[in-house]
Amino acid sequence: MDNTTELDTRSRVLQTTLAEITTRPSSNSKDEAEDCCVICLDRITEKAQAIPCNHSTFDFLCLASWLQERSSCPLCNAEVTSLHYDFTASNQYRIYTVASTKVTPPTSVPLRTPPSYRGRPARPRRPYIPRPAPEPDEALSRRKTIYRRNLYSLHVGSNRVSRFRDFTPQTFASDAELQSRARKWIRRELRVFEFLSPDSSDGTVAGATRRANNAEFLLEYIVAILKTVDVQGPTGQAEEMLQEFLGREHARLFLHELRAWLRSPYVNLEDWDRNVQYSEPVKGSDEESADGTNHRRDDGRGRGRSRVRGHDRYAPYRGSERRGVEEARRRYNPD
Repeated sequence: MDNTTELDTRSRVLQTTLAEITTRPSSNSKDEAEDCCVICLDRITEKAQAIPCNHSTFDFLCLASWLQERSSCPLCNAEVTSLHYDFTASNQYRIYTVASTKVTPPTSVPLRTPPSYRGRPARPRRPYIPRPAPEPDEALSRRKTIYRRNLYSLHVGSNRVSRFRDFTPQTFASDAELQSRARKWIRRELRVFEFLSPDSSDGTVAGATRRANNAEFLLEYIVAILKTVDVQGPTGQAEEMLQEFLGREHARLFLHELRAWLRSPYVNLEDWDRNVQYSEPVKGSDEESADGTNHRRDDGRGRGRSRVRGHDRYAPYRGSERRGVEEARRRYNPD
C-alpha cells in the first residue's frame, strides 16, 4: 500500500471520529444523569424506546438483552412488544420486534402415577453450580494480567455450533448492534491503560476529565478504524494507526481481543469473561519484579512456570517428579 492511500485512509478515519464526537450534544451533570442507561449505569450509546410504555432511558443492546430473558419493561414492568432505535434527525427509527416470554398456564391434566422400580434406589441428582462471572474489579485486573503477560485468546472457528462469525468493515459499518457491542468492550478495555483511566493516581478533577475525554476520543477512533480498515488485513494498517496510542505490542493484542469479542455470540461482558480461553490459566494478578518481568511461581504441588523466550511456559514435571518418571521408565521391562 503506497503512502497516498495510507494517508487517505488515516484522513477518513480521523474525519469519521471527529464527526462522531462533534455531533454529540454538550453535556452537564444533569444531562449525563439523564443519558445514563438504567440497566448498565453507563452512558447511552444507542438509545432505545420501549413500546408501548415509551420509556427510553436504555441502551439498545442492554434493553434487547434484558427483553430476551423477560419481555417486560425494567422500569414499569409493562409487557414490551417492540423497540424503537437508531433514531435520525428527521425522527425516523428502526423497529425491533420483541418475542413474549410470558408462560401460559397449562391446562389441567390428570396426574399420572409414575411407575415404581422396586429394589432400585433413586440416584441423587448432583446440583448444578454455575461458574460465577468475575467481579468488575477482578475482571479488570484479569485483563491487565493478560496485557502484562501478552496472552492471546484462542481462536474459535466460525460455524453454527460455536455461533462465531466473521465481519468486514462494510458489515460493521451497517450493523448498529455490532457497533454498540464494540463500544461496550472498548470502553472497559481502555481502562486497562492507566493514562486513560479516570481512576489513575492523579486524583484531580481536571486530570480525570482530561483522561476521560482522551479515552472517549480513542474509543470513537477505534470504531472509525473498524468501519474503514480490516483489522486482520495483511498490511497491518489498523495496527499501525493504533500503535501510536497504545504501542505496537499492546495494539496488536488489543485488536486481536477486540476481533475475538466481535466474532463471538456473547452480548454481556460477564459471559465473555467466563468463556474466553487462553493457552495458560489467567488469574487476577501476577507476581512481578521491579523490572516488570514475571518469575517462576509454584502452584503448591512442586510444579511451576518458567520464563522461556520471553513467555511463560507451563512445566508439569520438575525436580523429584521428573526423576520419578525416569525411574519408572528404567524399571519397565516388557516381555
